[in-house]
Amino acid sequence: MADMKIGAYICKGCGLGERLDCDELATIAKRDGKAQVVQQHDFLCSEDGVSMIRNDIDNEGVNRVVIAACSRRAKTDAFNFDGEVCVARANLREGVIWIRPDEDEFQETTQEMAADYVRMGCAEVKYQTPPHPAEERGCHEAILVVGGGVSGMTAALEAAKAGYPVHIVEKEAQLGGAVGQMWKDIPMHSPYTDPVEPVTRRLIEEVEANERITVHLSSRLTKTSGAPGRFSADISAESGSTTTENFGAIVMASGATPYDASKLPELGYGKSPDVVDRVEMEKLAIEADGGPIKRPSDGKEVKKVTFIQCAGQRSEKEGHLPYCSGDCCLTSIKQAMYFKDRNPDIETEVLFTDLRTPGAPGEDFYRSGQDKEVTFRKGVVSEVVAGSNGPVVKFKDLILDEDVEEEADLVVLATGMVPNSGVDIELAAGPNVEGEEEEAQTDSEGNAIEIPVESVLNLTYRQGKDLPHLKYGFNDSHFICFPYETRRTGIYASGPVRRPMDTPQAIEDATGAALKAIQALENAKLGRAAHPRSGDLSYPSFRKEGCTQCKRCTVECPFGAIDEDEERYPKFNEARCRRCGTCMGACPVRVISFENYSVDTVGQQIKNCDIPDEFDEKPRFLVLACENDAYPALDMAAMQGNSYSQWARVIPVRCLGSVNTIWITDALNSGYDGVVLMGCKKGDDYQCHFVKGSEMAHYRMSKIDDTLEQLNLEKERVETYEVAITDIERAPKLINDMAETIDKIGMSPFKF
Repeated sequence: MADMKIGAYICKGCGLGERLDCDELATIAKRDGKAQVVQQHDFLCSEDGVSMIRNDIDNEGVNRVVIAACSRRAKTDAFNFDGEVCVARANLREGVIWIRPDEDEFQETTQEMAADYVRMGCAEVKYQTPPHPAEERGCHEAILVVGGGVSGMTAALEAAKAGYPVHIVEKEAQLGGAVGQMWKDIPMHSPYTDPVEPVTRRLIEEVEANERITVHLSSRLTKTSGAPGRFSADISAESGSTTTENFGAIVMASGATPYDASKLPELGYGKSPDVVDRVEMEKLAIEADGGPIKRPSDGKEVKKVTFIQCAGQRSEKEGHLPYCSGDCCLTSIKQAMYFKDRNPDIETEVLFTDLRTPGAPGEDFYRSGQDKEVTFRKGVVSEVVAGSNGPVVKFKDLILDEDVEEEADLVVLATGMVPNSGVDIELAAGPNVEGEEEEAQTDSEGNAIEIPVESVLNLTYRQGKDLPHLKYGFNDSHFICFPYETRRTGIYASGPVRRPMDTPQAIEDATGAALKAIQALENAKLGRAAHPRSGDLSYPSFRKEGCTQCKRCTVECPFGAIDEDEERYPKFNEARCRRCGTCMGACPVRVISFENYSVDTVGQQIKNCDIPDEFDEKPRFLVLACENDAYPALDMAAMQGNSYSQWARVIPVRCLGSVNTIWITDALNSGYDGVVLMGCKKGDDYQCHFVKGSEMAHYRMSKIDDTLEQLNLEKERVETYEVAITDIERAPKLINDMAETIDKIGMSPFKF
């Protein structure tokens, strides 16, 4: 590439010209930032302003651009130069004038903030290189759908309609999944009053008629390898034959299985043939085919049926499901209508503690059940025992506050759903947050504990055969920010394997997953990253001669994007990489970097902030803010007029997981009085866009106390917080808290 030529462009719009001395900022850009071209403009984002920058790029040889104007989150289209040049954004609007009072007494410190951000922008862009597409690009357009239920067939049809070839792999001998075993289903369209034909019959016809869809019945995946755009899967049939197909993306729609009702002997299951679960109830309805439903024990026509809600779920008892399966209440109402629609005189009773009817049909379908004289009774069932004429249900009536015993011809247990997620790799073996490889689980005698779960994907990833699980066994997808996203790039979870849901929700879920799969393979074809940094061309590389083979990067990568070569050096799989930088933060010898984001791009910003000496009584502290939640929260706080300390200097980072501890020690050694780290929420209900980044950062920072002790600094000088994007009042307060702490404990003894 040609010699570096920096162009710094200072905007005077949005009040910047009135609040700041832009001429002085231009001098700083030229003198301190070494910018060869420095220009000011009244409205830099205008057509004329952008043309000015474009002209300097085309005709003056500018290949590093510093935009001193608004936040990097604003005017992204205006300042997009198609990867031709490196761009740094000095945030003077949201980061300076909007968070500082417009009063004469604050003018000096406000100007100092702006000057620092100009210096920092120039320093950042010097250490950037325009990223280029990955060398290994995807070439396959076919989409693999694992599971042939409602979710799987919907995902396949949506992808096929968009023009992509699809393969469905279904372990059973027919398509349809759980919904295909129902006699009727919940209505999906107004007026939501009566059970309807299951949608599976229509979906199966559409799948079989679609020339873009290939169906593999009685088949399983025995090996899955590769990356977005170039997955390879071995599909093995029950007969023993195996075919290998190539795919660009994968949708995992393996569904759920019913909770094992044999774990509920207290509710009579297994003791009386007339106590059935909701799946067996569907079979009775199918056998009746609109006629009288008969109980299993003696074929007697059912005259009274009792439905017990939350059977083995929403319970902390050992072996029970602690969660709600979402569709059970609607299913019981539907099954009660099987009886009422055939004979209104049949007594149908639904025993519940909380009745939940989510989704569009919800309230209307419930009211229709009431209109058909289905009885809803609030009560807690203690046990079901055998009676002289049928099962006897013992329960506490919560309305009348009395103990009740009632006999029924048939008892239906509304059991929940258990996801078909495959092997829980974190129970089998996997990395822990400390970055060390965990050994497989063993019992008290040291014998290996077998995990009796069949793998669904049979991935060849070093991290395990299947997708990571949430605490209840559902596939780990980012349920708050990015549904369908999993920790395996290019593989998207859909339907009840992701969370409990009914048919309409599964259809919607599958449509979203199909669109994400298409996005992933199209990005892979261009050598670009998948969500959340969709379209990012940068990817990590490392300096081999400096690598110590510590394996921290391979273990801590949340997405399984780093393997090891024959010499045990890191081997980066670009298509799997989400560009979060967690590997960069993990590396103790700092040899991992991106073209436009590295230890140096941030480190040089830290070093190029002006640090007043102790006699000026002007503290400086660093704020490293996650660009996904914390930085937007600060921007929105500025929009709302919430101010924070003039002593803070904020640097956005891709993810808190990318924070290398050298940034902390460099800042403290350079005379910063404190450091604040703001990342996303971690834990089981995490909001970290890169899953584990915030958790990794918190762990690393928990060990920074040793460094502070070695430097004879107070541990209060470094604070790490979880910040949500909605914390527009809390985020500025955390910054102000650090300012108060420094005021209390005094400035750093490392001031020059």
